[in-house]
Amino acid sequence: MSRRLVLEAPQRVGDGAGGFEETWRALGTLWAEVKPRTGRLARGETGEISIGGFRITVRGAPQGHSNRPGPGQRFRMGTRLFRIESVTEQEPSGLYLICECQEELSA
Repeated sequence: MSRRLVLEAPQRVGDGAGGFEETWRALGTLWAEVKPRTGRLARGETGEISIGGFRITVRGAPQGHSNRPGPGQRFRMGTRLFRIESVTEQEPSGLYLICECQEELSA
């Protein structure tokens, strides 16, 4: 586990005009192993984007704990963002968690 990642969760904040905007709130810092998987080119709202798959392994945390990643959250590594799609336990004891993530970059 040699990469330092910040776990972030989405948060809805009032925009002052009766609507909401989404911001991201840091939940904590985790040490992780980041391994690249497959990638592809896709069409985004503003043109083509490169989508890279990553498998990120972190130490386990109990269900409901703020340091336990979940789908819909993301990891931040500097300026890079990894959207968490799924989280599974590596073994029955839950010592490590495997997070399947995607990173999107403008092509």
